[in-house]
Amino acid sequence: MSQQSQTRPSIVLVANGDLRLSANQQCWQEQKKMEETLVKAIKRLGWNVTRAHKFDRAKKHGFIDSQKMGIEVFRTIDPSQPLIVAEAVWQYSQHLLPGLFTHKGPILTVANWSGTWPGLVGMLNLNGSLTKMGVNYSTIWSESFKDAYFLNGLKQWLSEGVITHDQSHVKDLNLLKLPLKDEQIGKAAAADFQDSKPIMGVFDEGCMGMHNAIIPDELLNPTGVFKERMSQSALFAASNEVELSEARLVYEWLKRKGVQFKLGSKEETDLTESQILQQCQMYIAAVRLAHEFGCATIGIQYQQGLKDLLPASDLVEGLLNNSIRPPVSDPKSGDILFENEPVPHFNEVDECAGLDALVTHRLWRRLGLSPENTLHDLRWGQHYRGQGVNDYVWVFLISGAAPPAHFIDGFKGASSERQPPMYFRLGGGTLKGISKPGHIVWSRVFVMDQKLHCDLGVAEVVKLPEKETERRWKETTPQWPIMHAVTKGVSRDQMMARHKSNHIQVVYAPTEKQAHRACRIKAAMMAGLGLEVHLCGDVSLA
Repeated sequence: MSQQSQTRPSIVLVANGDLRLSANQQCWQEQKKMEETLVKAIKRLGWNVTRAHKFDRAKKHGFIDSQKMGIEVFRTIDPSQPLIVAEAVWQYSQHLLPGLFTHKGPILTVANWSGTWPGLVGMLNLNGSLTKMGVNYSTIWSESFKDAYFLNGLKQWLSEGVITHDQSHVKDLNLLKLPLKDEQIGKAAAADFQDSKPIMGVFDEGCMGMHNAIIPDELLNPTGVFKERMSQSALFAASNEVELSEARLVYEWLKRKGVQFKLGSKEETDLTESQILQQCQMYIAAVRLAHEFGCATIGIQYQQGLKDLLPASDLVEGLLNNSIRPPVSDPKSGDILFENEPVPHFNEVDECAGLDALVTHRLWRRLGLSPENTLHDLRWGQHYRGQGVNDYVWVFLISGAAPPAHFIDGFKGASSERQPPMYFRLGGGTLKGISKPGHIVWSRVFVMDQKLHCDLGVAEVVKLPEKETERRWKETTPQWPIMHAVTKGVSRDQMMARHKSNHIQVVYAPTEKQAHRACRIKAAMMAGLGLEVHLCGDVSLA
């Protein structure tokens, strides 16, 4: 080692990964390439980088792949040293949180700007988890690690230990004046909501290490919501009790509605009828359990245990979130359960999204609007110009919880494709479609400073050419439903700097004017439930 490199200041780097070996192995080469580019950029600014953990020849990857390993790695790190978490892929935040919680030096989370390799959503989840824990950190992202935005941020972090981002788009509701009528409607809706004491059904907490997705009871209960903690083993058992004849009725209903099932014959790689029927059994079981326990909303984790017992729950989730869906009867009374109503489902048992989904469902019904809403991953995006669009267009994408009411042509515009074998050994179909053009309210509930917060804004869903949609699907996950969204008054980098989750909640309004009004009323309702509310971007106050 040269004397020059010995005298350079040093940064320690960690790379967090998945809990699933197949995902870590498949994603490792992209992580390695990202790290090499990142390290070159840091070295050009006069710093050395030391990787805190080595490539594992037996496992064939170099990720931290468990909480146990993360704790062991952090025992070797000087807690005062500057530390970078480099993420090119999806990661389980729980692996790092014990070490980051006690780290005293500056922390920087860094992600690649890619749709194919979801470091962005991994980093956003880690950021939201650190925010919930009260851990100070800085964050930055880049496609090439050569652009001015990234380099300026990196230079600031190296010299000051922090990166400042423009968050002028965020306005605290308590400093704004809403129209009196909107405020009154929101407050009345909040009072009714709290009085009703709705039950949130939770099929096992903590999906994929998403610490930020768990709302502590002492923060949730003042909103009026109380958890019913249920095991995924109960869902597995209930699914097995559903007769195949009942499941087949659901399957035939979906085919009559026009859903296209992309079937094959090989269980290991294709979607099969057997997998679909098991998903239909799970759908029926989920509705019946929601009714049995009086749940107003439910969330299925499906990771880690359930994926080893049943096909993925994504087809189930999209159906639950739709008003029009296959009827499910009470086996005792024969009554149709939740008739003509969604059973609001929060994907990956994200309780922040669950609270948001239920509030939105109740409020939109009160306003006479279609209540279907869902979370998406804030996955990726690019600027697009053409066919009346000239803006930054986000790819909102989720594994299947999007309701057909959001799709162009509804069920007729929906298909079901097998989940990737890398994540789902037992397969299962998604509920895939392209979200229809229109105006939406987006939001995110999150925990910060030991309080519940909610960011809200408006966006427009645009229609892109079929070729561009297919390109974006191929860049991300082509089996999943997609939404092309333009956030109003919120740039790409502002959204990334502020957002405290990999998930974003969306719901349609009939017109742009109604979207703004519904956003204001929802803000008032959230505030009435005790949340700290922030309007983001161009939300009209009149």
